[in-house]
Amino acid sequence: MSLRSKIFVALASAAIVVGACQTGTPATGGGAVSGPDGALVKRSDIKIEIVTHGQAQDGFWGVVRNGVKAGASQMGVTATYNAPAQESDMPGMVSLIEAAIAKKPTGLVVSIPNPEALGPTIKKAVDAGIPVVSMNSGSDVFKELGVLAHVGQTEYEAGLGAGQRFKEAGVKNAVCFNQEVGNKALTLRCNGFFKGLTDSEEGKVLTGQISDPAGITATIAAALQSDPTIDGLLTLGPSAAKPALDAVTASGKTIHMATFDLSADVLTAIKDGKIDFAIDQQQFLQGYLPIVILVNYAETRNLPTGNGQGLIMTGPGFVTKDSAADVIALAAKGLR
Repeated sequence: MSLRSKIFVALASAAIVVGACQTGTPATGGGAVSGPDGALVKRSDIKIEIVTHGQAQDGFWGVVRNGVKAGASQMGVTATYNAPAQESDMPGMVSLIEAAIAKKPTGLVVSIPNPEALGPTIKKAVDAGIPVVSMNSGSDVFKELGVLAHVGQTEYEAGLGAGQRFKEAGVKNAVCFNQEVGNKALTLRCNGFFKGLTDSEEGKVLTGQISDPAGITATIAAALQSDPTIDGLLTLGPSAAKPALDAVTASGKTIHMATFDLSADVLTAIKDGKIDFAIDQQQFLQGYLPIVILVNYAETRNLPTGNGQGLIMTGPGFVTKDSAADVIALAAKGLR
């Protein structure tokens, strides 16, 4: 899928508000970006609300936010990013989506980690005539909610690829660490992982919270001590990968380890041979592309179809020791 060159116009002013359970005052700059002749709406009038389940201070979601910021800046529109204080706070996310609907924005971007909890409110936005694009979580449910398009990866297949790589490496008994129980996307990652490794979706899942890295280390350390046959570990995000690596290092055992998503720490560990690989869903694009899509839809009603069903894939890709060095500088700048 190619996007018109017009969407990559030179930087001009835009506004982005980054908040956690609240909205701040938009920051504005000089200059303006003009949309195409005959557009249905002026760029300066376009306001997009973004509600995800991830705080922008988190390494992964900070890159998503940077993608939002770049998209808003290049398109010359206003974008407001909000997330609940905790990734598992679905009532808080519902409240943020309801607040976004009340603003009657030009478009709404949402992640869908828990369709049962968030679905009715997302449908409320669709019924109100607000164009909605989902990102990150929700690739399996966005169509039934009336969402125009989804930007992300299919989580089960991403996990499946990780499991297959572990199987090729000779791993026999791996565990999956889930830092956000209840997030359907993470459950799919673990299920796919075990399917790729053992041909069964069943396997040992360890749990914890990214707000408690010491607890993650302790949980994994205890598992490695109690079961000496564990020879593989998959974490589902970089915030869990670092404390997990600490536990593996302290154990002194040879354990194959991989993680979803990138950070400077993860990439350095891959380069140094301490982590086998990372599954890269290119989260910068998950923030950037929904802004571009909604602006073009507002102006011209053009809408990319991706796979023909509205799924626009940003992953999975795999970063290994051979490619990690090239990505480290970009990750340090919040672009990967």
